[in-house]
Amino acid sequence: VQIVESGGGLVQPGGSLRLSCAVSGLTFSEYVIKWTRQAPGKERELVASIGTRGSTDLVPSVKGRFAISRIDAENKVYLQMNSLKPEDTAMYMCIALGQYEYWGQGTQVTVSS
Repeated sequence: VQIVESGGGLVQPGGSLRLSCAVSGLTFSEYVIKWTRQAPGKERELVASIGTRGSTDLVPSVKGRFAISRIDAENKVYLQMNSLKPEDTAMYMCIALGQYEYWGQGTQVTVSS
């Protein structure tokens, strides 16, 4: 099983990024996918999740700014992040939850002027 995140980078406050989570080696449609993030010196927090039927959940701090989506035909989940704030700076990691739990290596997002 392989989980690869991409799309992170340096962006100015108010900017946008789209993170991708590419999953291989499992039956993608049977897995819930979650995005988590961890900033230096802080605990990891859940950002967003999407169920096997497409139901989504986002934490209050990103509602209205972030959106999560999945394309099962591509084995990918996307996290569209708009109106980024410096406090969104973190390592973003993708987790696949199903029969087993799998983690990616993460992609760094830095929001700074």
